[in-house]
Amino acid sequence: MRRRRAVFTGAVVAAAAVAAFLHITPPWQDGGGPVAAGSERDRSTSPTATAPPEVPALPEGSVGPEPSESPSSSPDAEESVDPDSVPSSGPGTFTVAHEGATSGGSGSRYRVEVEDGIGVDPDSAAEDIAEILADPRGWGKGGSRAFRQVDDGSAGLVIRIGTPRTTDRLCGQYGLNTGGEVNCRGGKNVMVNLARWQLGSPTFDGSASEYRALIINHEVGHWLGHGHETCPGAGKPAPAMMQQIKGLKGCVSNAWPYDAKGRYLGGPSVP
Repeated sequence: MRRRRAVFTGAVVAAAAVAAFLHITPPWQDGGGPVAAGSERDRSTSPTATAPPEVPALPEGSVGPEPSESPSSSPDAEESVDPDSVPSSGPGTFTVAHEGATSGGSGSRYRVEVEDGIGVDPDSAAEDIAEILADPRGWGKGGSRAFRQVDDGSAGLVIRIGTPRTTDRLCGQYGLNTGGEVNCRGGKNVMVNLARWQLGSPTFDGSASEYRALIINHEVGHWLGHGHETCPGAGKPAPAMMQQIKGLKGCVSNAWPYDAKGRYLGGPSVP
């Protein structure tokens, strides 16, 4: 396996279905709730060489812990990063990750894209995401669901990492206000705010790499049809579908939908 790029963590200013091709749930933002289903626009256009799927206005350059160690790099291997070094805006063009993509096999197909010039290697980010999706504490628990990375227009799920301003612009096309701080899911698109990817969250007791697992599990959970949940009780793991960036309400930070024994770490639904 290729050498992984070092991942980063550090302090951060305060502030995040049916099948691979059908999405009947409304769009979600990590710092807020759903938008009425009728306000979500139809963005089912296929990708081309120059435009990311479902966001025709943007050219495409190549568009929650059961406490245990994250599948990404351990905290000891991480270096802190100055929040001021994370760019707030970028060119709005994206490069598709190719390493790890396959042309055959089963599973829900997803594609990873990273905004150009923001200091995140697309293939390294895709490796992080693949490990999160394959983790037995994730949505594929017990082999119940498989995910397969692709690099073409067959993806039913597109995960993009972009600057806060680009995230706001893309999420805004679904009527979502991410305020330069949080992530969103609209249609088949998950938009990850670079600040959250690089810096984590001030409310999450864990490394940035652990928080990345929460980002992916939370937003993919929305893509699978799950709504928000809240803390089930003091001292218990916060659900992956809880908006942990808004506070833990007595729970402890948790990045995973299931624990190591395959038990769902849920909580009461949030209307």
